[in-house]
Amino acid sequence: MDNKINYMREQGIDIDTAIENMIDFDTYYEIMQEFFNTIDEVKEKLANYKNQNDMPNYAIEVHALKSNVRSLGFMKLGDLAYEHELKSKDNDINFVNSDFDHLMQEVENMKNILSTCINL
Repeated sequence: MDNKINYMREQGIDIDTAIENMIDFDTYYEIMQEFFNTIDEVKEKLANYKNQNDMPNYAIEVHALKSNVRSLGFMKLGDLAYEHELKSKDNDINFVNSDFDHLMQEVENMKNILSTCINL
């Protein structure tokens, strides 16, 4: 457990607050694993909504992403998802399209960090 927590700290993840909000590490770890298993599905939904210019559903999906990643301690990604949420609610398709690859790269970075943590 300590090696997983230390790894997350080293990656700049606010693991201490995340664990505190979820009562204990075991609860955090269980939720983190469940979320990890859905990341590719989330990415696919976001891409589909973006490609269809469906900003209302994109906003719902990116809002959920924001909430999930912040609860896991990924605050930088949470802020980026929040920016996408606001822009999609404003129907700013140009922003969503131009910054989408950036968002997906950050999601992929998070996925890699979670994968490493799971396998420690």
